[in-house]
Amino acid sequence: MGIKPSYIKNLGEELLVKHRDRFSGDFDENKHAVSEVAVIDSKGVRNRVAGYISRKINTRKR
Repeated sequence: MGIKPSYIKNLGEELLVKHRDRFSGDFDENKHAVSEVAVIDSKGVRNRVAGYISRKINTRKR
């Protein structure tokens, strides 16, 4: 897909540090968790942050 913008990475890392227990490796669960934890108006940005978090968690498991 390409390189993620720094604001997606920064927001994803910040949410992982503050709310680690709310996130899992599942993208759909993370979409709902991101919308509950953070105020993001754009659905596209929310999905990109949720995807970044899912990918980060899944790569740590390996």
